Amino acid sequence: MEVATADDDDPFEEQRERAENPMRRLFTEYGAENKPAFVVGLLSSVVARVLDLIPPVLLGLAVDAIFFDNKAFSLLFVPDAWIPATEIGQLWLTIGIISFAFFGGAAFHYSRNWGWNSFAQHIQHDIRTDTYDKMQRLNMDFFADKQTGEMMSILSNDVNRLERFLNDGMNSAFRLGVMVVGIAVVLLVINWQLALVTLFIVPLLALFTHKFIQTIQPKYKEVRSSVGQVNSRLENNLGGIQVIKTSNTESFESDRVDDVSQDYFDANWDAIGTRIKFFPGLRVLAGVGFVVTFLLGGLWVLGEPLGPFTGRLEPGEFVTFILLSQRFIWPMAQFGSIINMYQRAYASSARIFGLMDEPSRIAEDPDAEELVIEDGHVTYEDVTFGYSEEVIVDDISFEVDGGETLALVGPTGAGKSTVLKLLLRMYDVDEGAITIDGTDLRDVTIPSLRRQVGYVSQDTFMFYGTVAENITYGTFDASREDVVEAAKAAEAHDFITNLPEGYDTEVGERGVKLSGGQRQRISIARAILKDPEILVLDEATSDVDTETEMLIQRSLDKLTADRTTFAIAHRLSTIKDADQIVVLEDGRIVERGSHDELIGEDGLYAHLWGVQAGEIDELPEEFVRRAQERDAQRVESDDD
Repeated sequence: MEVATADDDDPFEEQRERAENPMRRLFTEYGAENKPAFVVGLLSSVVARVLDLIPPVLLGLAVDAIFFDNKAFSLLFVPDAWIPATEIGQLWLTIGIISFAFFGGAAFHYSRNWGWNSFAQHIQHDIRTDTYDKMQRLNMDFFADKQTGEMMSILSNDVNRLERFLNDGMNSAFRLGVMVVGIAVVLLVINWQLALVTLFIVPLLALFTHKFIQTIQPKYKEVRSSVGQVNSRLENNLGGIQVIKTSNTESFESDRVDDVSQDYFDANWDAIGTRIKFFPGLRVLAGVGFVVTFLLGGLWVLGEPLGPFTGRLEPGEFVTFILLSQRFIWPMAQFGSIINMYQRAYASSARIFGLMDEPSRIAEDPDAEELVIEDGHVTYEDVTFGYSEEVIVDDISFEVDGGETLALVGPTGAGKSTVLKLLLRMYDVDEGAITIDGTDLRDVTIPSLRRQVGYVSQDTFMFYGTVAENITYGTFDASREDVVEAAKAAEAHDFITNLPEGYDTEVGERGVKLSGGQRQRISIARAILKDPEILVLDEATSDVDTETEMLIQRSLDKLTADRTTFAIAHRLSTIKDADQIVVLEDGRIVERGSHDELIGEDGLYAHLWGVQAGEIDELPEEFVRRAQERDAQRVESDDD
């Protein structure tokens, strides 16, 4: 199966391309806040690795100065007066220093790991919470183009990948960097000629690693893209498990999961194939360097130096060289693993910061004031709104007096929900203005607006938790007595008390343990508890049976009393008593008036009423033709 490219399949490609210097931003915007932990990790890495170099250096010195007596026993930074005169004393001093190096090294290794882990964990927490906060404040049209699994991939996989690099990758990078530089210095001090032989492999390792980076980077982009597709497919299928079962499509969905999983397998295996070839290649190069050092150094100790070597190489110096050169070459090979982690982290940070840089169509005025509603008078003045070049709402104007109910009616796709989402500032108008009591919505803070507008939708979302927790969502400080009163007003108290744990009953994932009518009444109770000045009802009774509709309608009648109310309804019987009915078609107002007035006009509203009254045969051909055209347009829009 052909693997799709990241450019074609990654839903965050646009965001990732927008991100500039994502790794630099990672450290400047988040690293600075956690500088103490970084400093502890860095300094501890340096001291720990310096202490690790002491044992092999002293071992070589002991061999030459104590066991073979080829040179005087002297220690750097230690005065000669402090060094014992006897060989036994020198041996005990050597053992003491080596012991100190081991125990001190263990302590600094602990502080090193603490520092890097603290640094990584704090940044991981900050980035995840900031990314989520940014994500939930984006416009609704952003979420229309993204699937939940794709966004979960950023909050989970990408953030975790950054944590692994900041902890394991940077820890290893500084640890190996100190080790490589320290060993190189020691080798050059001991014998610069043999040190050059050992170091000749470094440019080859660097060139080989650079080639690996160029090859692996596009492969990791494909892996990230395929991971998002797998997450999206799994999230989508698990959310629709009931439809899958009732449609008997388990085999079909298993095949679809198999397809996206195969895409991930192919992309990941391609990257793995490159990676597993790279690391053995590094080990071969490192092994060549070690063998050459051992061969030339061994011949030199035996008195048969090759090439331009001059002077003498003592056995102890050769022992130190062998011990340190192995420690030097293998860390060089491990840099490939660090670069591998860096490339993954770079791709993840680009997605994260690209998302954080996502522009919002809603810009809150820094001088915006709190909204104070006195009458609840709402005015739409020549309002136009659209996505890109597609106009959804075109030149809409109407007024609603405080305490009145306005109903929006029209065919599917007429723009009814969009009109009311503009009132909540889910979007901002492109032209015109919406005012409440004469105040433009763009001049008030968004939180103060949404606190005073209650929203009851057809798709009632229940959070995982208890019935009481779902009713108090958004009004978290409400007392149990207030919750019960709100439930009674919503005609929900009776069925709630019959649940196994009453108000403390767990509703399950998305309220799966409750019926549609029960979830709807809990949603209404939530709105009643909020006690908003303005109420928005978006098809609040369209998916329930007649008996439940009657109960919900009683709840809504209580809720809408003395409140400015907007209602969307396909079931026209629920809004025929509205003070004003506005009929939309293709984003424009085509009719307005009371129920009786609109029936008398024999226009679109009257025809929609006739459809619900079962008078289909009496409908004019023009109405049927327009309905067919609208349906075809919706299909084309879905295909696009």
